[in-house]
Amino acid sequence: MPPRLLFRRLLSSAIAARAPEVSSAAAPRPTDPALLLRLCTVLYQHQNAPDGALQRRLSALQLPSAPADLRELFLQASARFPLSWRPVHRLVAHLTARHGFAHSPTTAARFLDVLAKSSNVDLLHSTLLSLPPGLLSDAALRAAIRGLAPAREVGKVSALLTLFPEAHRPRLLDFITEVVCSVCKLPDVAEKVIKQAEHRYGLARSGRCCELLVVAYCRAGMFAEACSVWNGMEKRGIEPGAVAYEEIVVTLFKNNRFSDAMKVFDGMRKRGLSAAGGGACYHAVVSWLCKEGRTWCAFMVFAEMVKKGVEVDGEVLGDLVYGLLARRRVREGYNVFHGVKEKDIALYHGMMKGLVRIKRAREATEVFREMVASGCEPNMHTYIMLLQGHLGKRGRKGRDPLVNFESIFVGGLVKAGRTLEATKFVERTMWGGVDVPRFDYNKFLHYFSNEEGVAMFEEVGMRLRETGHVDLGDIFLTYGERMATRDRRRRAMNGRLTELQDYSSLSPSQESEARSI
Repeated sequence: MPPRLLFRRLLSSAIAARAPEVSSAAAPRPTDPALLLRLCTVLYQHQNAPDGALQRRLSALQLPSAPADLRELFLQASARFPLSWRPVHRLVAHLTARHGFAHSPTTAARFLDVLAKSSNVDLLHSTLLSLPPGLLSDAALRAAIRGLAPAREVGKVSALLTLFPEAHRPRLLDFITEVVCSVCKLPDVAEKVIKQAEHRYGLARSGRCCELLVVAYCRAGMFAEACSVWNGMEKRGIEPGAVAYEEIVVTLFKNNRFSDAMKVFDGMRKRGLSAAGGGACYHAVVSWLCKEGRTWCAFMVFAEMVKKGVEVDGEVLGDLVYGLLARRRVREGYNVFHGVKEKDIALYHGMMKGLVRIKRAREATEVFREMVASGCEPNMHTYIMLLQGHLGKRGRKGRDPLVNFESIFVGGLVKAGRTLEATKFVERTMWGGVDVPRFDYNKFLHYFSNEEGVAMFEEVGMRLRETGHVDLGDIFLTYGERMATRDRRRRAMNGRLTELQDYSSLSPSQESEARSI
């Protein structure tokens, strides 16, 4: 059983053993919206008022009496104040004093989450200690850690171990390390918590803790600290897992230390961990070798993947195709591309990216048409890549003044009311010697992703096709048909739009009539 699932089972068993007897209540009734609005208004307007004034205001409200209804009301009210601790805290105090409110695991986790997001560390810690163990679910602990770790309260985080029996503390330490490293992204705080747990409570760090520290340090750019944890694992006799190996290899590639990365990868292969981790390290090595133009080495690693039975997905094949095309080995790239029977979006993207890299935007558009015809739905990255391939990152002027770059994109920003973005691009163009002008196609497509954008993309696509820019016109027409609105994207994803319309043989009048039909 995985450690995370085992910890949750142990935690649930501890809660069941020590939780107070709670009568099974009926399902809560829906909260009255008018009552909720009035309650939130009173809490907001009188959050700094004296206790007597606030109690009078709240007592005048007809609050429900059933415990389940009270909890539902608290959840609805606290959702209106996700970052303000005072209204929620005073509501809890009033409900407890006047209505006998008792927390459930869900309400306790919500209350701790509000205190954590509002950065009230002292109240968060005191509330956490006052809660009975039966209410400390994994969601409550996660919320408490997210509030204490960014404040670097190492002692208070490590004190969470004392809330559970000694048999559950090793699993709880793994849970704390995972939250601090993965959610809070503070590996230095996690390491301090582990050291304090070792000194105060006699716990020994596990291999899971060390792997989380290595991964978090590498992703935070603290490679020296990651190496220190790695060396400590070897001293303690802890064997690094496939995840730690993969992150170390990727970090070495990012730092242009290719020889060191391949040495670590070779050591991983000798220990037999490369295939055990799902081949993720193989995928990373192939991807980085293709990016650096070392296609021959990438194919050798790919052959080893196939020999060992590691699963080969579209991302690996897409990286191989891109590496071949980037080295202008176009025929070999097409052979690999057409040799795959079931193509996915990663393989199509690798093919189009390589063709755009070697200035073959027209062939990339043909691959795009094949992609749509095969039922593989493009995403936003597909359209941006094709637009950059045809127009470049700075934009290119067309022959017809009605369809050149400035009239479509810069004028489109002005039409959409984004005059500030258009002015910035014009200023960068005028100061081209100092600031390189780059147009953000992503924002442009986002601004026109509505019903008005459907007509705009159709009009621009028609004009581009009439002036001879057939590929660019098809890109705009397809985006307007499949991506301009949420409803169109859903229909395309559900397979209702499976073909890219071809109007190249029709006259403009026939083309508009066909599109209307």
